[in-house]
Amino acid sequence: MTAADHPAFGRDEEAALLLERTHHRHDPRWLLPVSPHVCMACALELLPEPGVSLVRKKHVVFCFQDALVRHTSLVAQLVAQDQRVCIHFVRVLFGLLNSVEDGSMADLCIEVLVQLTTQPNMEQTIRCLMNECHRELCNLRSMGGSLATTTLLGKLVDTIPGLADELVMEHGNLMEHLLRGLVYPNEGVQASICYLYGKLYSSPTAAEMLSGHFREKLCALFLSTLDSAQTKDLQINCLGLLRQLLKYDLFVSLIMNKSVPVEGAESVERPSRETSLPLVLKKNPESLCSSWVSPMDATFLLSRDEILQVASSHCITAVLVHSPAKHAVAFIHADIPGIEAVVRSLQGSQQMTNTELHTQGLLLFKEILTRQPEEIRLFTSSALCRDASRALQEAVSSPVLAVAAEALRAISAFLRKDHQSSLPVQYRALRALLEAMLSRCMEFSQTPLNRRSLGHACSRNSEKATLRKGSFLLSTLEGFRNACRLAVEFQGEPSAQENPFTAPSAEKEDTLEAFSEYLLSACDSQCIPMVMRYSEEATHPKLMEVFLSILHSLFVIIPHMKVKFSRKLADSSFIRLTLELKARFCSGQSHSSLNQVCSSFLYYMCLNLLSAPEKTEPLSQEELSAVSEFLQHGLPHISSRTPESLAFLSDRQYVEAATRQRQYCILLLFYLAHIHDDRFVPEAELFVAVQSFLLSLQDQGECPPPVVCKASMYLLAVCGDKDSALAEAVISAIRKFLEGIPDLRGVYTHHPLLLRFFLAYPGLMSRFGHRVLELWFSWEESGYENLDDDSSPGRTVFPANLAALFRVLQSTPSILLILLDLVYSSPVDTARKVLIVLRVFLWENEDVKVGGLIRGHFLLILQRLLVEYGASTSGGNLPLLLNLLSLVQMRNESEQELDSMAMKLLHQVSMLCGKCSPAHVDILQPSFNFLYWSLHQTTPSSQKRAAAVLLSSTALLELLEKMLALTWTETGSSPRTPLLSSAWLLTASFSAQQHNGNLQVHRTLSVELNQVLKALSFPKKMSALLSAAILRFLRTALQQSFSSALVVLVPSGDQPLSTPEDAVLAPLGKSQVLALLIGLQNLLVQKDPLLSQACIGCLEALLDYLHARSPDIALHVASQPWNRFLLFTLLDAGENSFLRPEILRLMTLFVQYRSSCVLSREEVGLILQGAALVDLSALSNDTLQALHGFLLQVQSMGLLNDQHMTQTLQSSLEGLCSRTFPAQPLFQDMLCLGGVSVSQAHIRG
Repeated sequence: MTAADHPAFGRDEEAALLLERTHHRHDPRWLLPVSPHVCMACALELLPEPGVSLVRKKHVVFCFQDALVRHTSLVAQLVAQDQRVCIHFVRVLFGLLNSVEDGSMADLCIEVLVQLTTQPNMEQTIRCLMNECHRELCNLRSMGGSLATTTLLGKLVDTIPGLADELVMEHGNLMEHLLRGLVYPNEGVQASICYLYGKLYSSPTAAEMLSGHFREKLCALFLSTLDSAQTKDLQINCLGLLRQLLKYDLFVSLIMNKSVPVEGAESVERPSRETSLPLVLKKNPESLCSSWVSPMDATFLLSRDEILQVASSHCITAVLVHSPAKHAVAFIHADIPGIEAVVRSLQGSQQMTNTELHTQGLLLFKEILTRQPEEIRLFTSSALCRDASRALQEAVSSPVLAVAAEALRAISAFLRKDHQSSLPVQYRALRALLEAMLSRCMEFSQTPLNRRSLGHACSRNSEKATLRKGSFLLSTLEGFRNACRLAVEFQGEPSAQENPFTAPSAEKEDTLEAFSEYLLSACDSQCIPMVMRYSEEATHPKLMEVFLSILHSLFVIIPHMKVKFSRKLADSSFIRLTLELKARFCSGQSHSSLNQVCSSFLYYMCLNLLSAPEKTEPLSQEELSAVSEFLQHGLPHISSRTPESLAFLSDRQYVEAATRQRQYCILLLFYLAHIHDDRFVPEAELFVAVQSFLLSLQDQGECPPPVVCKASMYLLAVCGDKDSALAEAVISAIRKFLEGIPDLRGVYTHHPLLLRFFLAYPGLMSRFGHRVLELWFSWEESGYENLDDDSSPGRTVFPANLAALFRVLQSTPSILLILLDLVYSSPVDTARKVLIVLRVFLWENEDVKVGGLIRGHFLLILQRLLVEYGASTSGGNLPLLLNLLSLVQMRNESEQELDSMAMKLLHQVSMLCGKCSPAHVDILQPSFNFLYWSLHQTTPSSQKRAAAVLLSSTALLELLEKMLALTWTETGSSPRTPLLSSAWLLTASFSAQQHNGNLQVHRTLSVELNQVLKALSFPKKMSALLSAAILRFLRTALQQSFSSALVVLVPSGDQPLSTPEDAVLAPLGKSQVLALLIGLQNLLVQKDPLLSQACIGCLEALLDYLHARSPDIALHVASQPWNRFLLFTLLDAGENSFLRPEILRLMTLFVQYRSSCVLSREEVGLILQGAALVDLSALSNDTLQALHGFLLQVQSMGLLNDQHMTQTLQSSLEGLCSRTFPAQPLFQDMLCLGGVSVSQAHIRG
């Protein structure tokens, strides 16, 4: 219990403080006026008195000490009344201290003496006490009685400032007595002397005066004492003295160079040995078990006592801090198994709760790792290295921030090549260590701030938290940078590439390649996000320097990924970030290392981006060398903000070579940033600055490198808006620069705005438009073939680049002329893309007029190509060319006469077809489409002329005959089916034109009639389009009564014997007619619109043909019971299904041939009633015309007897007659179904 805790003194205790027989004579001024009422005079008489008991004396001293604590100022006034009395009191206490054997009494006296001498104006008293101590030590025969005195001296030196220096100067010979005490066989005495020495050497002045004493006498004796210390007090005080000594280089050198013999002090049986500081501090317990020293003797580092571990770590660290290269070797060799003791100590300390122990152990480990000479391998096995890695992994995961922070610094030191060179390299363990490090950093960086406090306190707390996060992040990045450096250094060592003991079939995780890939992935997913998140709060130059050096090293670690990584960095605005760092911190000569790292990072990233660009040609080796040179010279000098950079770029004054290189660098950085959508530069200002830059080049007669031209044009293209146009002088400069470049490919960047840029200015389009468009199509991906040819105009969603090109073509249709030139002059692949674009553009943009000069130019280019391809039927782009030709013809909005150019094209195409075989589907299909359109799209006179030209081509007719014959060999749907459909449609058209115009026939076409009838009677799986085409052919033959001069219908060899009815119907037979009727019924049931129109047309022609030869047979055919079933099957398709054109036409036939068994008068009346209720404006022209025909037929046949129904009929006719039925536009009439051109009017009419 301390004096401060003592209860209030009672009357008996108060009386014990006074000496009854003499107190009444004492002056009252020596009595303390408050409790405890100590009388100074009584104490001076009582304490030396031999007859007074020790208990009473202790009580008096205790009460005086209590008064000193509780009433310090009053006691100070009491003793200060007379200096002689105060000195006498000190001598009495000192005498009592050295005369009693009670330890607690001695401690109480020391405490009172120390407290008393620390009061003001006690200098004379302190000198007196020092003299008494000196005299006491000098008079001692044995140092066994020096414990109290040396302990008092140590406390006084520790408490009183400057006393250490005074003691050494005025009582220097005391040191000899202290040396005697160190060899006295009492560790209590030794501990008190070490404590006193520690306090003396804590003063630099005293330490300097005692340097000779230490060198000549104390050093060896101290090391011996330290080595043999067994009690905790002596061990702690020895380490305390050692820590003070290790503050000075001189003592470090003396201690580290000292190796002294140590002999047993108590037993002659102990063998002599040598010791040194490293051996003392790092002794291994196991290695000592066989010697005379027990494991507790000196194993401070591995001690279970946390205080000793901390102190030992402090001492070793202090030595290594002073001279690592000189002393690290000694510590390493002092430990017999190497670094294993430290690693084991780390592992053991992690099981304890003393965070100071953890921190100091990691600090020691870090210092050893950092300051160890590279030529000495610290980790002798990969297993030990793995253990160290695991210990650090556990340490960095500590929830205590100080421990984790120290672990980060140790990890940085650990990730050194000479520490990791024990094979096989433990890449998996290193990865686990880095994962733990990054995970801990991310956890700490995401710790929310405590924002409860308000005002300035909150702001200060926030700033401190940000600084802590920044420091922690910096240490993490330094460790990660060292890991990256390690990967780079191991690249040149084949033995470090992978673990040779890994099984061949095992997954290659423990390899340098896998470790390198992890580094890239971890940087991307963890380091970059953490730095970016922290930069939103603060920007630390050193942190960013380390961060950018990591990014730079990753370009080397994963060479095959450097381009992709550079693109990702550029996409993430790292060009902007780096330039902003340079502008903020690197102006002038400040932060030169950061400037160097930023410049190096930008240099390599720019070269990576330019060596494998995405939207332009890579630079040649010569161009890369030139770019490398001006980047190396220019980047370190760029440290201005964006406005200053723009002003610098705009400077029109005379520009020297070095300044020009800086301009090149700035322009190139802005270009690469824009390429990767990092538009941090105001575009309007950049647009003006680039123009000034180009004019400056022109003024000085300079020709910039191609890459600079490329960057300038791209920036002008993407930064200019619709209202900003280039001055003529700038256009002239650009044209001059580009004319000096052999091939525009080297300066072209694939972008819609750059295309628009070249085509918007006549001066550029006329000179470079052709080549730019060719480059555009060469860069375009070959996905145009997937565009839907059958889609309706205006409904297709096009790729962005194609849509942009279409907008340019819409604004400047004359560009179509350049595209046509490209078809002729470009490589096959490019020409194919151009043809697809032209075709799709014309198909989608109905409002673009392809007439006059443009149309003539189209046909001229196409004719030229056809002439070239004419000698061969394997022309690569010929099918597309012919498709485009068909489309150009189809774009005629009204019937036009075919001019001489068109007739020449018609002749060329027909000649080309004549050279083909049926196998040339890709050429014949667009050719047949063109010929078919030419026969149906022009005026009647032009149709006659076109037919005459085509009929003169016997080779074409021969081809058609082969194609028609192939129809019977095809099974189901095949790739040739569309071409066969075109062949039948074309033959039907030829036959009709020849018959109607009585044209000359140079060769006939033979067709087996039985095969035609069989195909239609039993259609199997024939496509609807092919069936419709054959039906159109048969309809034409029926309309001509099989009397065509062009088409010869040949009967088959197994023709049955004719009957009288067959003779009338020849070349048809009655059985064939009925079979055909059934076939038509089956086709109609399919309800295909085009096929249904073709079936009805063929049925109309068949009944007309039969009626002309035998009205009875025609009526019989029209009245077949199956016709009624067919009609009602078709009508069962929903409400008002009778208004479909093909059904109306079918009912008209039944009415015409009075087939009441098929359609009765009552049913006709119901149909009329339904038609009267229909909104005619909602019906198509085809339906209106079919309805009109049906009503006229009903009226002409007189089927209605009911007056009301007659009026209904008349009203409906009047309503229809009041409407006009305009002809369907040619553009809408022509369809492209499955690649086959079909005229709806041709099928229907």
